[in-house]
Order: sequence, then structure tokens, then C-alpha cells
Amino acid sequence: MRKLAFTPVLASLLLSLLPVAACAPAPRAELRPAAPPAPSAPPATRPGASPAAGFDPELSSYTYPFPVRYFELESQRQKLRMAYMDVQPEKPNGRTVLLLHGKNFSGAYWEPTIRALSERGFRVIAPDQIGFGKSTKPAAYQFSFHGLAEATRALLDSLGVQRAAVVGHSMGGMLAARYALMFEGRAERLVLVNPIGLEDWKTVVPYRSIDAWFKQELAATPDSIRDYQRKSYYDGAWKPEYERLIEIPAGWTRHPEYARVAWCSALTYDMIFTQPVVYELPRLRTPTLLIIGLRDRTALGRAWAPKEAADALGDYTTLGKKAAQAIPGAKLVEIPGVGHMPQVEAFDKYREALLGFLEQAP
Repeated sequence: MRKLAFTPVLASLLLSLLPVAACAPAPRAELRPAAPPAPSAPPATRPGASPAAGFDPELSSYTYPFPVRYFELESQRQKLRMAYMDVQPEKPNGRTVLLLHGKNFSGAYWEPTIRALSERGFRVIAPDQIGFGKSTKPAAYQFSFHGLAEATRALLDSLGVQRAAVVGHSMGGMLAARYALMFEGRAERLVLVNPIGLEDWKTVVPYRSIDAWFKQELAATPDSIRDYQRKSYYDGAWKPEYERLIEIPAGWTRHPEYARVAWCSALTYDMIFTQPVVYELPRLRTPTLLIIGLRDRTALGRAWAPKEAADALGDYTTLGKKAAQAIPGAKLVEIPGVGHMPQVEAFDKYREALLGFLEQAP
């Protein structure tokens, strides 16, 4: 084969072609552009997963109990979509309730609460936070409670809602407290349902890297998810009605793009561990109710904490009381024999406490 000599003439010819390439029209960007890769970005697919199995990261094939809409926002140099349900009552009482989900859930699990509130005339808004449920799962994102609270405020702005009662469960309780601290005048009332973060785990639990969290989440299976909830939430018991609460996370693990979900989960674990709100509870000025299942022992990092620390973590028989004492004027409703999910295990008692508090004059 004859070799092509790289002569000055040839070089000049090649350079003359560059402006033509530079002026060629660029492809149109999609509405949801891919985020720039993170230094530790997860693989695009999960080895061994069947393309036809499970739920994709945005749950396109999973139907929520009420119509889902999307709020588009820009954050950290990328376009994101925040899914939410906005349920209007038949007989409005003129008030709105914002529901903030927990770490292992999405807005869909609020269905019984939404129906109970709607029957009493409340408008109910239940978003999926960024990284959760049907909302965008960004590949590169710095999660913070401040950022999630700001995005939630922007959602309410877009809906014309200036004031709302805020109800948060588990991680959603941490977010609800942060929201009330940041936007005091906009939180009409605050209800914290077995919130996590009532103690500062990082003072006694060794730090775990995001990559370690990702490895743990990537190894999850439907059986391991069910086993975790059975032991952590229901004291070893499992009822058929609990199965609906693991449909989404279990379905994700069977999808080839599960790594995207696992990565967001790892990032949010780090957020929860490193951003305590417990020290700021005395600054809350919003009328507050704590609904606490006394059997709850939820504590982030218990499994690798020193034994003496692990034994003392997550004791909600004392954590609820301490939080109620720290928050000015807070009310405390304790439910014996119930764990992390009073809205599931003891719905009637939970509903009575919730409605009794929210229906008081704002």
C-alpha cells in the first residue's frame, strides 16, 4: 500500500476544511439533557438484569394513585423534572397540605393520607423529591436538604401556594424541619411522623463513603428490601398489605438501569448522615406536632457503629420526648407498639392525631 506523505500542501488542505465542520448545525438538545458524568458515576446498566424486567428509573410504567404532573426546573447546570400529585378536594376548606416522603419511598405511599385529608377539604400536594419516585435521577448532583427545600418552595410557587401545612415522614421529617426553618412564614403547621435525624449519628458512627453506600445499594434485591423493612419497620412481622410499599424499590432492582437509582440513593444517604437538623430544632417557630411510634429503632449506621453506641441509637421512646422539649410549644403523640410507619401500622390513631392538629385554626 502506498503511504500518503503529510506535506505542507496536504496540511493546508485539511485546515481549510475545519471552518466547514465548525459551521455545521449542532444536534438539537433533548428536553432532559444528560448530566455530566460524576467522578464516581455508576455504570449505565446493571450486569445480568433483563431489559424487560422491573421499573425504569423514572417509573414510566408504574401508575400512581392520583394524576402525576411535572414541574421543570434548572439546578446545578441541568434541567430536572419534579413529579408531583396535586389533589383537589370536592369541598375545599381553603387550606393546603404538603406531604414529604421518606428515604425509601415516594409520594405514592401517601395515598391513604391524601384521601383522609381530601375528605376533610384539604388540597394535598405530594411531590417526589429530585432523585426519588418519578422525578429525575441525575447522574451528578450535590444533594442537600437546603436544595430540596428550595426546589419544593419553587414547586409551590408555580402552583400559587404561599402557605401550607407541612407533613414529613422519616427523611421527609428532616426535610420538613429544614423547609420550616428556611421559609418560616410559609409553613402554616408542621407535622413530623417518626422523623429520622433526631440524633447526630456522625458523632458516634464511623463515616461511610458514597462509593461504599453505592456498593451496598447496588447489591439490593427484592428479598433484601422486604427483609430490611420487616426487621426495621415491623418488628419481624410482615402482612400482605405491606407488599405494596416495596413494589417500587423491588421493581427498580430488576431493571438494567438500576445503577442510576442506586447512585442517587447513595448520594442521599450521605446527605442524611452529614446534614443533621437536630441542633436547630429550638429555632422552629411553626406550630409542631410529633407523631411517634415508640417501637421504632431506626438509626443510620447502626450496623457498623461500636456496640455501645449501636445499642443506644434510634431509641424513639426518648428521642420523641427530647425533640418535643427542644421545639417550642411542640405537641407529642406517642403510639405504643408501633414502629417507623405509624401511618401504616396504626392508621386510625395516626389519622386522628393528624386531622385533630391540622384542623385547628392556622
